Amino acid sequence: MNNDLDFKSPELFGSVVFRPNFNSFKTINASQAWSLFFTGGREDKKLDSNPRIGLLFTSILLGLSVSGFASALIIQTIFPA
Repeated sequence: MNNDLDFKSPELFGSVVFRPNFNSFKTINASQAWSLFFTGGREDKKLDSNPRIGLLFTSILLGLSVSGFASALIIQTIFPA
């Protein structure tokens, strides 16, 4: 069995964003961004390349922040300081 992998390469176990062949300054989609976030920068294709997955996580984050702001506003109006 012939193994051509170089396990001593620092790029193998390091973050994917610091690899020389990662992106070449191209725009990444939301799924790649969330994948990088969830894996701590280790993998950019964990969530597949389906843009709907990224849209789902972005919508969840946006919904949580809007509902948090709305609930804080409602509580401040009901119970003024």
